[in-house]
Amino acid sequence: NRDREHFEVICYSGVPSPDRLTERMRPLADQWRSTIGVSDDALAQQIRADSIDVLVDLTLHSADNRMLAFARKPAPVQISYLGYPGTTGLAAMDWRLTDPYLDPPQNDALYVEKSLRLPRTYWCYLAPDGVPDVGPLRAWRSGLVTYGCLNNFSKLNDRVLACWARILASVAGSRLLLHAGEGSHRTRVQEMFAAHGVSVERIEFVGKVPYGEYFAAYGRIDVGLDPFPYTGGTTTCDALWMGVPVVTLAGESAVQRGGVSLLTSANLHEWIASDENRYVDLATKAAGDLKAIEKLRGSMRDRLRASVLTDAATFAADVEEAYRFAWKQWCVP
Repeated sequence: NRDREHFEVICYSGVPSPDRLTERMRPLADQWRSTIGVSDDALAQQIRADSIDVLVDLTLHSADNRMLAFARKPAPVQISYLGYPGTTGLAAMDWRLTDPYLDPPQNDALYVEKSLRLPRTYWCYLAPDGVPDVGPLRAWRSGLVTYGCLNNFSKLNDRVLACWARILASVAGSRLLLHAGEGSHRTRVQEMFAAHGVSVERIEFVGKVPYGEYFAAYGRIDVGLDPFPYTGGTTTCDALWMGVPVVTLAGESAVQRGGVSLLTSANLHEWIASDENRYVDLATKAAGDLKAIEKLRGSMRDRLRASVLTDAATFAADVEEAYRFAWKQWCVP
């Protein structure tokens, strides 16, 4: 989808064990350079030697990041994107990609970088291959509504769990499926729910599982619950693709508004809550209208296919236009 006539792309890859995705992406670049074993200083020198105009970071402060290479300012324009929709806190990073729903205008003061808003969406979701079809509501089979969250367990906190306990306490017999490996943290979660009057057998867990089983796990969830303040991203897209609507809480900064951006892009505005009471209300009311949830579940993939979330060609054009804008700003400050 990219403009090969006007953009040359050099990828600097820090992947220690190339896989099928690596092999799929490699031919899409004009050049592909492995950075394994390359120091930050040497990498910065290579970037300068390659005469890069716009250097894009996809990691921020995630594991194995290259912030120290960016700190050396090897390119005249440096932009952060994708690792998570936050800030690097790095003065050498000029811009950060975002969208109007992640970052309303008043958010600009929250970041070191200048915010470069893509006009439609920050996200581009590639429909996964080899995943199960969307199945019927679990509630029809079990007679009980199941809520779920397959986000990384590190995103959960006492405030989120207390909120979810309110939901389960309000919906008789409802269950909650969480993604969490084996360990004492599972017991801690069960004890917290028990303290709110929710019996431990109503809390289910799924650990790390193979790709197909992960997607199949969404068949056990009727309504998704987005964590907060750090909301889901790709996990929310996966839930929607599997027909599971997600309740999200709108926060202030971009990392608190991933759900707002995604659901707005998918035309699911009614699943966005402005506060915790509204969040609980949306989740509990969903349990009372299973026919509406079933209808939404059956149409969700068509909804996503028709949305900007899966329009890769338009997304690529928007990103390229953002790069042009940032470059022109550097050329004519």
